[in-house]
Amino acid sequence: MQIITTTEALAAFCEQAHAAPYVTLDTEFIRERTYYARLCLIQMALPGPDGPDGGPAVLVDPLAAGISLAPLYALLRDEGTVKVFHAARQDLEIFHVEGRTFPRPLFDTQVAAMVCGYGDQVGYETLVRKLARGSMDKSSRFTDWARRPLSEAQMAYALADVTHLRVIYEKLAAKLAQSGRGPWVEEEIAALIDPATYAADPANAWQRIKARSSSGRFLAVLRELARFREEFAQSRDVPRNRVIKDDALVELASLKPATLDDLSRARLLLREARRGEIAEGLLRAVRIGMETRPEDFPALPPQREAAQVNPALADLLRVLLKAKSEETGVAARLIATAADLDAIAAGERDVQALQGWRAEVFGRDALRLCEGRIALGARGGSVRVMDL
Repeated sequence: MQIITTTEALAAFCEQAHAAPYVTLDTEFIRERTYYARLCLIQMALPGPDGPDGGPAVLVDPLAAGISLAPLYALLRDEGTVKVFHAARQDLEIFHVEGRTFPRPLFDTQVAAMVCGYGDQVGYETLVRKLARGSMDKSSRFTDWARRPLSEAQMAYALADVTHLRVIYEKLAAKLAQSGRGPWVEEEIAALIDPATYAADPANAWQRIKARSSSGRFLAVLRELARFREEFAQSRDVPRNRVIKDDALVELASLKPATLDDLSRARLLLREARRGEIAEGLLRAVRIGMETRPEDFPALPPQREAAQVNPALADLLRVLLKAKSEETGVAARLIATAADLDAIAAGERDVQALQGWRAEVFGRDALRLCEGRIALGARGGSVRVMDL
């Protein structure tokens, strides 16, 4: 079992990968104690000369002294070799943060499997069983990947994440070619390699917090508190909730403390945040929020009132979605979310479910249903669409 610990060995393997039609990849990381994920292991495998099996597979140790991942990043940018992942989002975030690189071209087997009829957010183990006719040893799933040396069980588990992936990729790629749905997957992958997907702008951090007031002043203070926390967590590479938790931010936005004595009255504030640079930063953030002009107040996104949603129409859209999912074999959750259906039923049209390939599968008939141009009927155990 080869584990690469030098830049030279990594470059040699990547040279082989440049000449291959595809390479399967996965990563192991930890992020419980950091803001950014700490990359601990990279797995890669190449197809064999006569099929997916039999090609070389390696582990790369990014924690090894002196190793540079530059050869890997060059491979990720090579348009001639497809980079294959399963559920790639977290891996892509790591490569984007660490190397300012997105793999191109990219193939995500989870997305492809959802398009090919394997269900919502299908897991890797399911695809290993159904497509690769293999099995996975789960004993090393929850392990400390930063500890060295790695055990034989850890390395075997990690390699299985990319060796089975070769068969899964080839079978899913063949299904997509046969169905003509490759462009659907490409449309989904375009969002995965959009830098905006991974943006963590401190100015927008407040939007992730469940606010309990729509007051402009409250939201202005909350915005500045959340901005400070995000910037502090990023600069120190610590989890944001270890700086101050969400409920404490909401409490401070309500209390609006002006002094350290005021700050000490907060019930939910961690002891470490009651003094020093965190306390100073919190008080400064409150002051900036209090000085914000009313015209610069943030606002909560408009909430869709329940009365605006036609509940009967929303229910019909759910029936239509289920019928289209069964008819096409595409996971319903990938076609449209519950929020999408409510938005359509409320008259909104700038909805993802009405765009791109989703319009072809579901969106056009959804609009026709809303306009009263089609009806839904039952035939046996299935639902059919009928023109009016």
